[in-house]
Amino acid sequence: MEPSSSDEPPSSTTQEKLLNQEGSAEKHGSFFDIQVQIISDINLCFELWQEFSPKKTLFDTWEFRLAFHKAYQFKPYFILIKNQLENLALLPLEYDGDEKRYVWFGTPWQEENKFFTKNPALIPSLLSLAPNPLFLNAIDLPSIHSIGEFIDFQPDSPKYILDLYNIKTAEDFLTHLTKNKRHALRKDKRRIEKQNPKITINDSPSFSDLDNLINLSKERLKEKGKEADWEDPRRIEAFRQVILLSNKSYKLKMITVTTGSKIAGVDLVALFNNCYYTLKCGYDVKNFSGIGNFFNLFEIGDALSLGMKRVDFLQNNYAWKSRFFQALPLLQYTSKL
Repeated sequence: MEPSSSDEPPSSTTQEKLLNQEGSAEKHGSFFDIQVQIISDINLCFELWQEFSPKKTLFDTWEFRLAFHKAYQFKPYFILIKNQLENLALLPLEYDGDEKRYVWFGTPWQEENKFFTKNPALIPSLLSLAPNPLFLNAIDLPSIHSIGEFIDFQPDSPKYILDLYNIKTAEDFLTHLTKNKRHALRKDKRRIEKQNPKITINDSPSFSDLDNLINLSKERLKEKGKEADWEDPRRIEAFRQVILLSNKSYKLKMITVTTGSKIAGVDLVALFNNCYYTLKCGYDVKNFSGIGNFFNLFEIGDALSLGMKRVDFLQNNYAWKSRFFQALPLLQYTSKL
């Protein structure tokens, strides 16, 4: 199935077809017809998501995905495999009108993506039913371990985490590092502390907090000759929606560090299922050298004080994460026309 030439995918809200498995599947000793349904109605998508999602990570929550859907307005394309008794598997996609391809629901910003199945053996069927071109990024490795060797998954950029089980304080974290790394982090921390920073934590982040973060991020990337993702107004709207939809599943906090009248940095953090997610940041590195490491150490301590079990620094290395944190492999799958 190919996308149309417009930004809209083919119309297939009520399309049903039989799997190429002689039209049946064995269940409890009997045979039941298997059907495939394509769902685009957002309310039905919500019901299916709630049924299938394991809700283990932030990216498994409907609200976090919905925030990006509301901003980008890509049309949902949920592939449902079912029989007469129950729903069996779900591939939650949407049609990316910018790139003219199908992607995970919620845009490729999402991580630890999973194939929703009651039996992993149905994953190849989901992929064979998926439309082209298809780009599935940041796939959770454990979710496909039983069938991964049969499908052409490719390595994606890893994400970076810090497990906190054997760490009591941020100082404990430092002792696990090499001498040079430990010295560099402590030096940056002292450099900022000498400027008498004020740390403000807002458990109900406002749009003005987000604006401060965005402005700092834009300025920093401008200094580096790069364009921020914030230049797309839909990205700003996505995180406004992340704020608006918080406290239904995940919680948020905005951490701001100021010295005098100047904002040195702003971080947006999410909390879900004992994990501390560092979502977005904006730093005035030009005037506050070391501010990034200062935030990292503060947030490790903050996560510990909240009883979190893990800090998730998300995907992409940015030339520094791999120096301090564990890499968690992710996979991707692509198919072309």
